[in-house]
Amino acid sequence: MAKSRQELKREYKERRITAGVFQVRNMLSGRILLGSSLNLDGPLNRHRFLLTIGRHPSEELQEEWNREGPAAFAFEVLEAVKVSDDPNFNLEDELTLLEQIWIEKTQPFGERGYNKDARIRQV
Repeated sequence: MAKSRQELKREYKERRITAGVFQVRNMLSGRILLGSSLNLDGPLNRHRFLLTIGRHPSEELQEEWNREGPAAFAFEVLEAVKVSDDPNFNLEDELTLLEQIWIEKTQPFGERGYNKDARIRQV
């Protein structure tokens, strides 16, 4: 039986949104594009779509995608923010901390990655 429009809307509003850090990794070269978002589903899909249509803002990443093909790339969630019931918990602050940790750990700049600066948060 098909769900009603109201049921679908309610399910959409109640879905769990995951915040965290992700990467688009070239499995041949090891280079990565590091990113973060308050909703991980959106940016990962957007990067894949932009690469597929040849419109990704990172020219280097786009060139390698075109040359090596989609099978050479992995779209991975590195870490999700662990949500707490603590009344002082702040999702954005926790995401900022994760961003700093992963930038330090991966250093996704120059030969190691496609990032141009340390601002990796995406909408």
